[in-house]
Amino acid sequence: MTHVSGRQLSAALAAIAVLATACTGGGGSTKDVAGSYATPPKQTGTPKDGGTATVALTPGLSPNYIYPYPPASANGTVIARGLMWRSLYRPSGAGDQIIDAELSLAEQPSYSPDRKTVTIRMRDYTWSNGTPVTADDVVFSFALLKAALAESPANWSFYTPGQFPDGVSAEATAPDTLTLRLETAYNPSYLLSMLTLLYVMPSKEWNIARPGGPHLDYTQPKHAKAIYKYLTKESESQSTFASNPLWQVVNGPYRLKSFDSTTGSFSLVPNESYKGPGDSRLDQIDFKAFTSAAAVLNQFKAGNLTVGTLDSSFITQIGALKAKGYNVYGAPAPARFDSLTINFKNTAGNFDKIIAQAYVRQALQRLIDQQGYIASRGIYNGAGSPNYSTAGNGSPYPPAFGDKAPFPYDPAAAEKLLTDNGWKVVPNGSTTCERPGTGPGECGAGIPRGQTISFTLASANTPAYVGARDVAFASAAKKLGIDVKIVTKALNYMYANYGNTFAPATTNEWAMQDFGPLYLAAGYPSSNTVFNTEGSFNLGSYHNAEVDKSIDASTFGADAKALSTEVTRLAEDLPVLFLPTPHTLVVWKDTLSGPQSSFNALLSFLYTPELWYFHD
Repeated sequence: MTHVSGRQLSAALAAIAVLATACTGGGGSTKDVAGSYATPPKQTGTPKDGGTATVALTPGLSPNYIYPYPPASANGTVIARGLMWRSLYRPSGAGDQIIDAELSLAEQPSYSPDRKTVTIRMRDYTWSNGTPVTADDVVFSFALLKAALAESPANWSFYTPGQFPDGVSAEATAPDTLTLRLETAYNPSYLLSMLTLLYVMPSKEWNIARPGGPHLDYTQPKHAKAIYKYLTKESESQSTFASNPLWQVVNGPYRLKSFDSTTGSFSLVPNESYKGPGDSRLDQIDFKAFTSAAAVLNQFKAGNLTVGTLDSSFITQIGALKAKGYNVYGAPAPARFDSLTINFKNTAGNFDKIIAQAYVRQALQRLIDQQGYIASRGIYNGAGSPNYSTAGNGSPYPPAFGDKAPFPYDPAAAEKLLTDNGWKVVPNGSTTCERPGTGPGECGAGIPRGQTISFTLASANTPAYVGARDVAFASAAKKLGIDVKIVTKALNYMYANYGNTFAPATTNEWAMQDFGPLYLAAGYPSSNTVFNTEGSFNLGSYHNAEVDKSIDASTFGADAKALSTEVTRLAEDLPVLFLPTPHTLVVWKDTLSGPQSSFNALLSFLYTPELWYFHD
């Protein structure tokens, strides 16, 4: 996952499109388009040593930070995290498992009967300077994460006060053995998913607070704080990313060769001391920054890119790309959901009072034509799947309603919900509250007579489908006399300013926002931190005491079915309005190959180029 201004997002983000032209232009059916990319190519060819792979970065999200845990104030996208510094457990790109055991730095945890003592055995990995990766390095990483949170809870978007890493002590009981002691037992699946977010950093080289300074005891909070401040300060100097010796000590398969601070492009070369799977047959990986999806497409057509993603607005180009010698594979990424995030604290036009009514949220959800969005040329162009839950498509923790939408597209039903609850619906005009009050058939608490429904929807300027689907939603709302004012904003602006947990001063600037996708942990898609009341990523201040209990059960309990209960409850209460899931379209040259799983993982933007190779 990529850290951007207090958000942890790993998203396929590209260029904006306009629904007015997209829905009427282009021609042709999108009904069966998925058949052109639904089957992933198998591993093939005899590996050749050497070569440079050129990878297209997500347009508009070039990296500008290198320390694995940038402070929220940095608006930082981290460079090559996961390739230079591995997390304790490598996330899996598959929805039915939490970790990639083969690529992880440690063996699977073992638990005491009460689940409060966790023993983790480190595997045989080394730092790029030849020293072993030890349990002490993990203790160091815990200490710096806690130092970051002591500075601000917003510094780690997976944090909920009182939860991990609070109440967790880490001790190296042997050089290769880490012991975690928990004040509160966690669901083992949830804890494992959190440990995929713990990047392991070099304790012997980074435990300083100034260049050439003394090595500090990082188990003392004051020293951990000083180290954290030093490392984050050093990480602000983009011009020294490739030359600063701090950043050359890595445990992942690659180290940084060069970084262009003007564009955000960078190059990686193999870490010769890396002991994990993969032969690092490639001599170099060049990550190229782009400002638009169209520019990426042009570079594919010119044959200048080895790997990247294709925006679905260019779905008709799949045939041309295959003719150019590219593979194209696409599917919904595991544990991804797209939504209109609701701001329950926005008071402009009494929005907070209106949206607090469950019937209003249900009516708005019924205005979203998921199948229509998918089929429409210019929105999803056939490259999408319907989705009505936080678990995403094909999750092992499905909602109780299965594939049957709890609030399917039905404008007539949406109108009835409003009229049955005291509103006079004026199509293409201004719907108003006629029966104020809190009784049956009345508008609800705090909604006065004559109240209209008018609110602002902040729409990201990228990728293409975001603007298109938001215009479609606003158009459907207008037919029910609901005024949705779309304001298009740059992603970086939204990341920095549209979240009540980290930017409360802008609460009334947005009533809803669409920033693209949100990914939860693929193998265990808990909404902890996202929809629990105290969650640090609860952008819109959603609150439901029963949902809090459900999230607590999936986080701390041992019941394997608890997460499905949480997923079901959220889908029925609508903390967000659910949108279809666009397919991630991955493109790579057919002269490049490797394990099929390594290309499937690109759906979740997990790169493992150390497993790739060129062939004839």
